[in-house]
Amino acid sequence: MGQPVEHGSGEGGSERAPQFELPPGQRLQRGWPVTHYGPVPKFRPERWEFRVFGATADGEKQCWTHEEFTALPYTTVVADLHCVTKFSMLGAEWGGVPARTILGLAPPAPAVTHVMVWAEYGFSSNLRLSDFAADRTLFATHKDGELLTAEHGFPLRLVVPHLYAWKGPKWVRGIEYMTADRRGFWEERGYHNIGDPWREQRYSYQEEPGEGPEL
Repeated sequence: MGQPVEHGSGEGGSERAPQFELPPGQRLQRGWPVTHYGPVPKFRPERWEFRVFGATADGEKQCWTHEEFTALPYTTVVADLHCVTKFSMLGAEWGGVPARTILGLAPPAPAVTHVMVWAEYGFSSNLRLSDFAADRTLFATHKDGELLTAEHGFPLRLVVPHLYAWKGPKWVRGIEYMTADRRGFWEERGYHNIGDPWREQRYSYQEEPGEGPEL
């Protein structure tokens, strides 16, 4: 998946530091650099759909067209974005659909512990269910009142403010519910399985026992 190298928390997705502070090793960024792996995908609204699949509560897949997804309840969250490449953008206003809305509309089975976020070109990023369900995790369509640009993830990117920004992919197309953890694209390539910026969880060699599946 064409994915930014942008994109913590303790168990349960709780943040341990006030908003608008820089995590260790980060520098303040004015503006929003474009960082991603691979090409920018072309958006074709007639072909676009958002899918929830895997270990759903009813065993069924649920899909939304672009028109249906953008008609879901819209909210805004003021939150920081911390890139693993060490820049931080503070106090952005993100607009979109809360992850908790999707969890309510397409509930996971009781045994689900993690989700895999799927984006264009087969890109993936894994999250603990607690991080995905956190209050400020958002499927963003807007930033500071404006639609996202294609380079920044239009039509949809996930924002997980309490984790490094690679955990919130651009160009998201769906969520897979999982009953066991599985590493995503960057996690398989040496990035930390959890990605808490306040603990500087940048790379897999920093992982403690139990923080991720074996590489």
